[in-house]
Amino acid sequence: MNKLNTEFEKKTPTSKRLMEDAKKVMPGGVTANIKSFDPYPVVMKKGSGAYLTDVDDNQYIDYLLSYGSLMLGHGHPNIIQAIQEQLENNGTFLFGTPHALEVEMGKRIQKYYPSMEMIRYTNSGTEATLLAIRMAYAYTEKYKIAKFEGHYHGGYNQVLISVNPPVAEAGSSDAPKAIVESKGVEPSQVENTIILPFNNLDACADILKKNQHEIAAVMLEPVQAGFIPGEEEFMKGLREITEDLGILLIFDEVKTGFRMGIGGAQSLYHIKPDITTLGKVIGGGFPIGIIGGKKEIMMVSAPLTASDVFDQSTSGKSSAKDVLFHSGTYNGHPTILSVGMAVLDVLEQEMDQVLSRTEQLKEGILQLFATRGISMQTIGVGSIFNIVITEKKHVHNYRDLQQCNFSLRKEIDFHLLAEGIYTKPLNRYSLSTAHGQKEIDYTLEAFERVLFKKM
Repeated sequence: MNKLNTEFEKKTPTSKRLMEDAKKVMPGGVTANIKSFDPYPVVMKKGSGAYLTDVDDNQYIDYLLSYGSLMLGHGHPNIIQAIQEQLENNGTFLFGTPHALEVEMGKRIQKYYPSMEMIRYTNSGTEATLLAIRMAYAYTEKYKIAKFEGHYHGGYNQVLISVNPPVAEAGSSDAPKAIVESKGVEPSQVENTIILPFNNLDACADILKKNQHEIAAVMLEPVQAGFIPGEEEFMKGLREITEDLGILLIFDEVKTGFRMGIGGAQSLYHIKPDITTLGKVIGGGFPIGIIGGKKEIMMVSAPLTASDVFDQSTSGKSSAKDVLFHSGTYNGHPTILSVGMAVLDVLEQEMDQVLSRTEQLKEGILQLFATRGISMQTIGVGSIFNIVITEKKHVHNYRDLQQCNFSLRKEIDFHLLAEGIYTKPLNRYSLSTAHGQKEIDYTLEAFERVLFKKM
């Protein structure tokens, strides 16, 4: 990689200088660890449609799309118009009170996610999954969760367990150990977070039955990391087991919502989870999260029969501990909900086209690798996929993924950056409505140049 790094640095000198400066202001030069990569991340200055332009005026076709958030690409005119109209009509950025768009947007979400009988808004997918866990605790009065090895649900203590663990330390594939993935996570979280093996129904059943009286919920990405799908038999079996054991099932669809199709992964699997969390795409580039689920579960947060933690007039009422507290100054932000409505308007018209172009790109890349004699798979469902260089015929879970050729993939990614194809090295590819035939054709030509002239 030394030669590649040298070429990268020649192409992006201003990014290098700015990142050195950024380290004087922010730890590691970034405000989110995921934005960092070696030797340094590319600093961008402009986005338009399917393209990003960096501070050295290099242009890229963007397949990272802010980790899948920008389903309409950069600066979509419908989103800009929605923001302008909301401000003109409402005269404010924020009410701090209920407003009609909260209801209008909620009904529209329920149309595509009928399992979400009632909803609450948050400000990120992380906040939504955090609330989902508290809601599961409150409803079941059990205080452990089960999550899957290799699944990510946000940057807080209880789920920073076994996201990317060293396989040598992670125990049996049928009974994975809980491995802490961050400094600052209290040791008790290892006891409170039970780890399950993805796409292994028998092993999951054994673990869940053993711990059924302690586990409030199973939370999972129905498509691991956005691109490794749960097998149909596994997903249906997991739904049946959790129902039989009185354990809630939480679908974290922050990545998959509106990307597998407008109705997310649950519409493809025909499964109704007890709780669903959404984020990313529906914000159109702005921070949002949504949690929804069965009415009887969601109602534990209703401030109707008990006092709020901030309610000082508690005489004759239940105490605050009798209601699940959930609040947030920016929850249901009117500008962001206006953007979400605009996103849905576009996706209703253009989703099929995005899915078709994704399949075209996946197939084209697959053929180029095959012609080059490199064993690989373009794994994914809907408008997300990843390039997995492996001899394995099937990649079912985290441990299968660890056997792929990361070093070759990283080398290819850096060559592609030089060709103007952007995703963070080793990351998945996401497409948007802005990725047209021109972008698909150029991307395949860039892959061909890299695989046949530079490798």
